Amino acid sequence: MSSLRYAAAAIQTDLPCPRDRSDYPARFTALAELIDHAVVGTGPFDDLKLVVFPEFAHAAPIYPSAAELLDKLALPIPNEFTDRYIQVARRHRIHIQTGSFLESSPSHPGVVFNTTCLIGPDGLLATYRKLNPWIPFEVHGSPAEFHDDLATLLPVVETEIGRLGVAICYDWLFPEVLRSMALRGCEVLIRVSAYMDPWGTTEPMDWWTVINRARAIENLAYVVAANQGASLTHYPPYSWPGGSMIVDYDGRIVTQASPGPGSKIVMGPIDLDGLRRARERRRGHQMLRHGRFAPPRLNPGGLMLESLDPAPPGYIDPYRRATRR
Repeated sequence: MSSLRYAAAAIQTDLPCPRDRSDYPARFTALAELIDHAVVGTGPFDDLKLVVFPEFAHAAPIYPSAAELLDKLALPIPNEFTDRYIQVARRHRIHIQTGSFLESSPSHPGVVFNTTCLIGPDGLLATYRKLNPWIPFEVHGSPAEFHDDLATLLPVVETEIGRLGVAICYDWLFPEVLRSMALRGCEVLIRVSAYMDPWGTTEPMDWWTVINRARAIENLAYVVAANQGASLTHYPPYSWPGGSMIVDYDGRIVTQASPGPGSKIVMGPIDLDGLRRARERRRGHQMLRHGRFAPPRLNPGGLMLESLDPAPPGYIDPYRRATRR
């Protein structure tokens, strides 16, 4: 895979919550318009290749039971809107990580999943179902109840813009989810999220920023994190503070939306050449190689832990001299 640099955009949304499937066509039109804005706005500065939307961008689980969600809001995947996203991706030559759908599946009757799709110019590349529903409020099923292979649960997708992996919102509070993808080569970790106040974007909590930066550092990976920006009016009982961001592989925030509700677009660079050079060259803070414990379930013949780098010649000498003084 050749090295490259491109721009990514994290798009947060502040839109009324759909009540039933009849609201979806207008919702898709609004989201497609935001993609157009991102492409036009980024164009003078860089080539936009990746667009990420937040959790619940299509609909929030506003009904208290899976049966009601299946009746009023859930859709199978693929559907007419994933087909339309493919058309948008082809027109702009971009990859789109959709906001989450409430998904119905004929293989799992009575279950609703919280699912995001990775879509590129070549079509629907992967689906990801939220592994860890936010208990007790989310009544979604977990794919872990039905599958146990990592390729199904935590797909890492090889694309022309790098190896991409995604996890949804609460999944990011479980470090092993992201580490598993990093150990299998993931370079850009995508966060599709609806992180509400008081845990998002501002002190004294600001879990949103802390977690995004920590996952980037410990996995030596980019993080592109789109957060829901809906106001209390649109998505009660919570307010959603946005703060969508891109973090580089050293944990630096390279771009971030200002805290507070509102539909916003932030774009920033993804330097895969720099990332790959760091993973290959780095000896210090190389957590993907230095880790001494990696259960086979997380690292089944992964790309990173097969060798432990020896210290370069003379590395320890200054420390030895200092201790002899």
